[in-house]
Amino acid sequence: MSEADWLALKVTLALSGTTTLALLLLGTPLAWWLARTRLRFASAIEAVVALPLVLPPTVLGFYMLVALGPKGPVGGMLQAMGWHHLAFTFWGLVVASTLYSMPFMVQPLKDTFAAIGSRPLEAAATLRAGPWDTFFNVVLPLARRGFLTACTLTFAHTVGEFGVVLMVGGNIPGETRVLSIAIYDHAEAMDYASAHVLAGGLLAASFLLLLTVYTLNRRYLVVHP
Repeated sequence: MSEADWLALKVTLALSGTTTLALLLLGTPLAWWLARTRLRFASAIEAVVALPLVLPPTVLGFYMLVALGPKGPVGGMLQAMGWHHLAFTFWGLVVASTLYSMPFMVQPLKDTFAAIGSRPLEAAATLRAGPWDTFFNVVLPLARRGFLTACTLTFAHTVGEFGVVLMVGGNIPGETRVLSIAIYDHAEAMDYASAHVLAGGLLAASFLLLLTVYTLNRRYLVVHP
């Protein structure tokens, strides 16, 4: 691997880690609300969250580029406040990746929270546990498999992003150039040897990551049938 490829790996890991952490903080309360609410418009919120699953990445990337650019609502507001717009920056990638990977965090957590049911919450209430105590001491331990799956899928999905990051971040070495773009650059230059190294590494890492999650989940089911 060249120095540029190592930089791309560094940016990829930083982007995936930051996106996973951001979605863990934002997606957990959203998933909890979706799992518990009876409001009619919750279906519309779920549809918005799941939209990146069916929407072409370039479509989402284009609108994110417009929004985060200097003439967009977000980028324009930032510039009016004396800051720089987020188009073609690392933090612009974080914002775009957070929206693009949201269903991979929210949906597994929502299904996990829904599967817990209301009985553990009612039992905690009879012991005079408050909402926060119930969530942290009852819900979170019961939902640890869901959190493991959601965080793993979010991280792995962010690592593999291409269309969104290319549209929003471009291809700036050390700033927005990630491994998926590096593979594309090598293939376009017909440097298949370098492309094989990066692509094979991502393939092996993704497989091992998913294998670990499924193995841990199976062991949990054996111990807690």
